[in-house]
Amino acid sequence: MTTSIAPSAAPHRGRWWEDATPSASREWAPSPAGPTDDPGTPPPLLGTGRLRQTLRFAHDQGGLLFEGARRHGDIFGVTTMLEKRPLAITAHPDHVKSLFTAGPALAPSTAGQSMLRPIVGDSVLTVTGEPHRRKRKLLMPPFHGKAIARYREQIQEATDREIGSWRAGSRIRLADAAQKVTLDVIMSGVFGIDYSSGEAEQLLRTRLRQLLGLSVSPLARVSEALSMRRSEPVGVQKWGLAHLDRAVMAVIAERRAAHVPGERHDILSLLLDTRDDEGEPLSDGELRNELLTLVLAGHETTANSIGWAFERLVRAPGPYGRLREAARGEDDEDYVEATIHESMRVRPVIPMLGRRVKADWRFGDAVVPAGTRVLIGVLSLHHRDDLYADPFTFDPDRFVGVKPGSSTWIPFGGGDRRCLGATLAMEEMRILTAEIARRTDLKAVSQAAERPVHRNVTMIPGRGGAVEITSVRP
Repeated sequence: MTTSIAPSAAPHRGRWWEDATPSASREWAPSPAGPTDDPGTPPPLLGTGRLRQTLRFAHDQGGLLFEGARRHGDIFGVTTMLEKRPLAITAHPDHVKSLFTAGPALAPSTAGQSMLRPIVGDSVLTVTGEPHRRKRKLLMPPFHGKAIARYREQIQEATDREIGSWRAGSRIRLADAAQKVTLDVIMSGVFGIDYSSGEAEQLLRTRLRQLLGLSVSPLARVSEALSMRRSEPVGVQKWGLAHLDRAVMAVIAERRAAHVPGERHDILSLLLDTRDDEGEPLSDGELRNELLTLVLAGHETTANSIGWAFERLVRAPGPYGRLREAARGEDDEDYVEATIHESMRVRPVIPMLGRRVKADWRFGDAVVPAGTRVLIGVLSLHHRDDLYADPFTFDPDRFVGVKPGSSTWIPFGGGDRRCLGATLAMEEMRILTAEIARRTDLKAVSQAAERPVHRNVTMIPGRGGAVEITSVRP
């Protein structure tokens, strides 16, 4: 039996990110999913016109996901210029689980076709199969266990520095403020660079910020469209990356010249010690791809998650008041954690994930042929009213004492492609969320919800999580 998320998608007023009328929750029903030899009908198609649907896919993913769910339920197709055959889009947890547990042999990631490919090249983010497994194994140690404990002091120091610069009465974009913290942390972990490092390192910081600022411009949107399905960037994207690459290569050259094996513990030093199957060191280009992937994926998404969290909180007096009470008391961990989980549920920075099925695949009553690109609607999955009561309501209480499900809460992805830096990202968000709530009082600049803006594969707050600071504590 296949269920539909239509009842939760239908009642909201205006656009999906605006205030919604709470909906009643329903009982969750299973839906068969996985490789099949049985015949079946293809998913129903949403809309017409390849160009129109491609533009919508690029700029209004939330609207597309919720309309598809409202009209067709758990599985539907979209015909775009990205593929010859229709894309299949699903948001049922059984369908998600079937894709996450299948592994790269049956359902490899489509990240190699993402708009980030021209930026980061062949890296742990974009390769699949055995190359991905090797790269992931190499990069995993700095992001788990004892390594995270080493980052905590850096996160706290960077957070204290940033909040210490805030003044009552001023307005800030919290995503930008959080980005300063997360950039400090990831630059230290990846390059071994602290905020007071030398000229080459500071130039790299400047170029990264310039590239991120450029990426939301109309020219960048055009470049993204032109770079689609390419392995090399074009247009303004190519120009921006050329400036960034010169800064990255200068840091790599300095470190390579002074490198002593085993002396340092940052990821660049780790990669300088690495040898391939033929015993050769990684080239500067290979180092650049991995480092840029970790920096871009390792701080921007976290910063925008903080921006979204407080964009929601300053418009939800009850949860925001409780968070401040918890952060200013002695036992804040449960509610801080629940707030993070809830904000990443309602505003996942990555709204869609992709797999390509290598066999005919059943999704409920529909079957898609082998070779189909299947997208998981993270955003619409997170708003199912058979999983989350009143899903458009921001309510951290739903996660107090509750561990999110691996196929029902997936802001970090899942399976063999789960975000490598998820543990570090959660630690950054715990400290940032708790400290901002403990030391400041904020209010919304406008009561209107911030509209989502798509940047590459991410969904970011349109005004950057804009708030007015009403008070700051030591």
